[in-house]
Amino acid sequence: MAKYIGPVCKLCRREGEKLFLKGTRCFTPKCGFEKRGYAPGQHGKTKQGRSERESDYARQLRAKQRARRVYGVLERQFRRTFSVALRTRGMTGLNLLQTLEMRMDNVVFRLGLAENRAQARQLVNHGHFVLNGRRADIPSMLIKPGDTLSVTEGAKKLTFFKELPDYAEKRPCAVWMDRDVKNLSGRVLRLPERAEIDGSLNEQLIVEYYSR
Repeated sequence: MAKYIGPVCKLCRREGEKLFLKGTRCFTPKCGFEKRGYAPGQHGKTKQGRSERESDYARQLRAKQRARRVYGVLERQFRRTFSVALRTRGMTGLNLLQTLEMRMDNVVFRLGLAENRAQARQLVNHGHFVLNGRRADIPSMLIKPGDTLSVTEGAKKLTFFKELPDYAEKRPCAVWMDRDVKNLSGRVLRLPERAEIDGSLNEQLIVEYYSR
């Protein structure tokens, strides 16, 4: 299983905005984007403030890269997800975002059971969750409306999960889910609507990128 293991603050700097890839750390002065808000590389600082017009391809590429980095998906898997969205009835862009939102690691994050998606991915990989009563350890597994996700009984004895309810209470749960903080479980009620998904993502540009 491939994953990005480089510095994530560099990804935020490349996109020119905070992607909140480190969870609560992104809200502190320690955030790398706060210290160096310009693009990475030797010419990143010198290009700051320039009013160069981006080409259509550049805007499409940036939209695709931003979505990839927000959800922590590499190119091959992202392209495969787009292919699934393309074959699904409805609007391709919305299908793509809904498919990404229904990934198991993202559902764990949206339920407030992890600080960020990278942590959620690790917790799923370690087998700390059960899906509809059965152990599930594949972060890319797609959750369906009506499915129930919960922390295993063994994992509830770990210090991290003992302290998790206090942290989860402070984080709002997605409106298309139902969460039981006390029992560290949640249920997906329906697919998210477009207004309930990150507004900074531009799915139309992503569709245009792969339709070239």
